[in-house]
Amino acid sequence: MTAIMSLQEQNSTSNGSPFTVGQSWGALRKSWKGYRIAKVQANKDKMIEYANKIRKIQGELGIGVAVFPNLGIT
Repeated sequence: MTAIMSLQEQNSTSNGSPFTVGQSWGALRKSWKGYRIAKVQANKDKMIEYANKIRKIQGELGIGVAVFPNLGIT
């Protein structure tokens, strides 16, 4: 096994996701940024889209899942 393969195995998420933990955290950060921008622009459709992405990534990472009561997402 090469060093790269072992590094990828160590960083992969536990649920078999093809993304590393670092990639998932990066996607989560960008999703939160998109959510905040959509909120400032009062774009409810985009807010819902980003909220769902945030919750999905958080679930994959095994961390607490955010609640968005203003969107009816609990």
